[in-house]
Formats: sequence, C-alpha cells, structure tokens
Amino acid sequence: MEQTLFWQDFEKVEMRIGTILEVNDFPQARKPAFQLTIDFGAEIGIRKSSAQITKRYTKEALVGKQIVAVVNFPKKQIGNFMSECLVLGSVNEDDIVLLSSDLKVENGLRIG
Repeated sequence: MEQTLFWQDFEKVEMRIGTILEVNDFPQARKPAFQLTIDFGAEIGIRKSSAQITKRYTKEALVGKQIVAVVNFPKKQIGNFMSECLVLGSVNEDDIVLLSSDLKVENGLRIG
C-alpha cells in the first residue's frame, strides 16, 4: 500500500459526477485513447479529458454515460490536446473500467 492519506488530503481532491457528451478518436496519443467532452453541471461546466479506455468501450457506448472525474488538478497537455480533468477507473494493466454512478444523478455532484 502507498503512503497513508489523511482526511484533510482527501478533502482537497474534488471528484465529481459528469455526463460524457462527445467522444472523439485521439490518433496523436501514444497509447490508444479517446478525447472526451464531459458536462459537470452549471458550477463547473464542460471539461475535456483524454482517456485510454478504447479496449473496453466504444465511442457510442460512452456518450450519455455518467462518470467520476477529478476536476481540480491542473490542466495537462497531452500531445496536441489539453486535458482539463482526470477520469477515474479501475486499472488492470491496459484494461480500464470507468468509475460511474449506478443511478442517474445531477451532473456536478461531489463524491465524498
């Protein structure tokens, strides 16, 4: 197990629910990936992210899916694309399963 995380540290990580609006191929990525456009509601708005989830998901299956993402990391340049949030998922080598809500909820709700 990694270093112990204290409650104050956890409270700094802003994880929110968002709905994927658009999915595009990302041919410039080093590993197969999609470019996602995600709606996090009125408070946060629309954010973009790159996600290496092509092994398990199709573009069509992702549109409309609610996912969990960290929205308070700094933006990150990935090739010619600016990622504005970090989509979360369970990782087994190159097979990633997105974290999501099992019930439809309001975009932007905080995970806690």
